[in-house]
Amino acid sequence: MAHKHFPKVEKILSENGIPEDFKYLAIAESGLRIVTSSAGAKGYWQFMKPSAIEMGLEVSEDVDERLHIDKSTKAACNYIKQLYKRFGSWTNVAGAYNIGPTAFARNLAEQKESSYYDININEETSRYLFRIIAIKEIVKNPNDFGYYLEDTDKYIPHPNLKAINITESISSLADFAHTHGTTYRLLKYYNPWLINNKLNVTIGKEYTIMIPEG
Repeated sequence: MAHKHFPKVEKILSENGIPEDFKYLAIAESGLRIVTSSAGAKGYWQFMKPSAIEMGLEVSEDVDERLHIDKSTKAACNYIKQLYKRFGSWTNVAGAYNIGPTAFARNLAEQKESSYYDININEETSRYLFRIIAIKEIVKNPNDFGYYLEDTDKYIPHPNLKAINITESISSLADFAHTHGTTYRLLKYYNPWLINNKLNVTIGKEYTIMIPEG
């Protein structure tokens, strides 16, 4: 999944002034896959629904933008920048991202510390930054760790995707897919944020659906 999503993630991180290494945080959170945690956090960056909405993502009956790689990464950048403004270092940001800013701030205050490295915190969070570092080393040097990947093993983005702007409701995404020369399965594959079999579009709202060509 890294081969598929990293180019987009790296570009968005760079545009927002976020260190590129935060792409490995996304792997730590979700493996860059569409997963749901036991607590209900969902998507590439594992947003809970209230946090997702606060960061400007739509989570509705038909749409869950936590599953939209571009929009969720932009939302994650906004959240990361908020954490950096509050906690002052990128390592503190990583710790706060894992345990939550309220709990992280409480641990700092109770222990009269200012750094992730100096606080006594739960086992998962205390290992979190080092887990990200380990992921980085493995992803950058897979052969060193016994992972031998051929190009055919990598998820390759479709080379020809057409963007269709949607300003009116779609009663059947299956019909929509067939009208545009593709299948419902491929429509959902390239647009996983479409979580229903229809799409309700309110007045003034616009969506972009990606359709494979060729």
